[in-house]
Amino acid sequence: MGAKGRKKSITKKLKNGASEFSASSVSKDKAADFLPLEGGPARKLPDTEVRESKATILYIGRIPHGFYENEMEGFFKQFGTIKRLRLARNKKTGKSKHFGFIEFESPEVAKVVADTMHNYLLFEHLLQVRLIPPEHVHPRLWKGVNRWYKPLDWVKIERKRQDKERTLVEHNKLVGEILKRDKKRQKRIEAAGIDYECPEMVGAIQAAPKKIRFTD
Repeated sequence: MGAKGRKKSITKKLKNGASEFSASSVSKDKAADFLPLEGGPARKLPDTEVRESKATILYIGRIPHGFYENEMEGFFKQFGTIKRLRLARNKKTGKSKHFGFIEFESPEVAKVVADTMHNYLLFEHLLQVRLIPPEHVHPRLWKGVNRWYKPLDWVKIERKRQDKERTLVEHNKLVGEILKRDKKRQKRIEAAGIDYECPEMVGAIQAAPKKIRFTD
């Protein structure tokens, strides 16, 4: 083989090697996700599985006054079917604590509600709506949810307390406390430099009431 033949074979081998190198580098670059800034070979990020959210329960905070169970159900059912709804209330007074929970049938609907209603302005309140993951749901979250709150008649309760039968000792103690508060009031009026003669308390000279329960 002459010099020209050896030169052609060497040139052919170099071209083939360059093409193979470029193809391998392109394939590696395509497989790689990024090149490190400090240099070195290209790297590929680990594959991560995209998990679908299965949360159907929403926490709703900053609920305004007057926006109670019926109003919440009527407003949020426009998004989808509501399974359960609970508004946190004070056990003694029954007043709203301004936060609650709603459970929808579909996780997709719950996600839409969380994205749409978070920071939604309602009666000058920005609602705080967040999804609760199933593993973070308290087991007693829905305890007593079907027992609707019945307001207490505090006027009736106070009337019953005031009209109860008292013994003579209890009656005298009640009158004594009233007279004690009246004397403190008179002293405050005198200390303020006001010339005022307070009328005498009727309970001090009033005869014992009929509702006194005498003990044996």
